[in-house]
Amino acid sequence: MGVEVESFFHAATNTITYLLSEPKSKQAAIIDSVLDFDPASGRVETASAKALADHIENRDLEVVYILETHLHADHLTAAQYLKERLGGQIGIGAEVSKVQESFGAVMNAGHDFKTDGSQFDILLGDDDRLPLGDQEITVMQTPGHTPACVTYLVDGAAFVGDAIFMPDMGSARCDFPGGCARTLFQSIGRILALPPETRILVGHDYGPGGREIAWQTTVAEQIQDNIHVKAGSSEEDFVDMRRARDATLDMPRLLLPSVQVNMRAGALPLPEDNGVSYLKLPINQF
Repeated sequence: MGVEVESFFHAATNTITYLLSEPKSKQAAIIDSVLDFDPASGRVETASAKALADHIENRDLEVVYILETHLHADHLTAAQYLKERLGGQIGIGAEVSKVQESFGAVMNAGHDFKTDGSQFDILLGDDDRLPLGDQEITVMQTPGHTPACVTYLVDGAAFVGDAIFMPDMGSARCDFPGGCARTLFQSIGRILALPPETRILVGHDYGPGGREIAWQTTVAEQIQDNIHVKAGSSEEDFVDMRRARDATLDMPRLLLPSVQVNMRAGALPLPEDNGVSYLKLPINQF
């Protein structure tokens, strides 16, 4: 018996959270969870994460992993909330330290902020294996969007985060600190070298052209139809396209709050002497 996959779409950030469960053991893994955040009021809410946790508890699943495909710049992770409520180890790509160094410096996080990934329970390298009941999650490093990006492979499915999107959306931007279009092209090549029937489950979808939101495709469909990396696409053309396109993109609306929370594995910055946590807004840094 394989792994059951359930998807939860977060409309405010167009993020898809995945719940993987192995039926025999009832062990489960969560990929790319989301906190609700209102930047106008500075309020963090847990309604979406609570609904996910309620669903998991109603199914009597045992969460063993809370996984991130990368350190997100467009939504806040609910990893800490879910760990406190459900248990499980928080995992991310081992190169997260490079992202922490970059954004820790931008945010002047201070000497107390460690940039060694120690906020996370598991730092994952290429070909690391995570047992999930009778199944196994294999880690594939797929950097380019960020240095810490990983793809999770299990039971014929690849959870690719932001490396590649639905075929009509193409690929991820590479203009964040540590991003590299050439590296992303090579990472996507690794993904597209998987068996053609492999299911590709993406991290976001925005319904371009007004189509319905979707988040599952296949390697074969990507090779045939992806607007950025279909068969015959060259690395040089991809790099030129990506650099030109990235120069036109606005900064993600939630980048500044997201990175400050996500580089801490979902924890808020420590409260100040009045008992309130604050997120910084650097002036003229971007």
